[in-house]
Amino acid sequence: MATPEERLAELGLSVPEVVPPVAAYVPGRRSGGYVYTSGQLPMRDGEMLATGKVGADVSVELATECARQAALNALAAVRSQVPLSQVAAVVKVVVFVASSPDFTGQPGVANGASELLGAVFGDAGRHARSAVGVSVLPLDAPVEVELVVEVA
Repeated sequence: MATPEERLAELGLSVPEVVPPVAAYVPGRRSGGYVYTSGQLPMRDGEMLATGKVGADVSVELATECARQAALNALAAVRSQVPLSQVAAVVKVVVFVASSPDFTGQPGVANGASELLGAVFGDAGRHARSAVGVSVLPLDAPVEVELVVEVA
């Protein structure tokens, strides 16, 4: 059975280094058998993939890629607490989407994170989820993702 890192490599991806916090918090925290991540933005190589509102400044396709990158960054926060091979289940995913007032496609954008987690963890990646439209996110990010995972 392939490890999460091997599945990521098959997708042409890898877990990045943990994105440094932009305020007074930690990227991830283990409590008992769970790891909770702080909201992760779509940063890659120190740069935001996009900024602005989905449905106005950012296309659905780019926002979906942002959700995928933010989920990768959330996995980095998880990995800062436990090896990804110890993830027994992705329990809950929350995806915030900075949306124009008439945009209602938050679930489709959130699929960028959900589909990645399914590809990496298989059945253990199936999760409960909220996809929430908001008026603005930190640093004008279009998407923010947080995870709760159960560890073995």
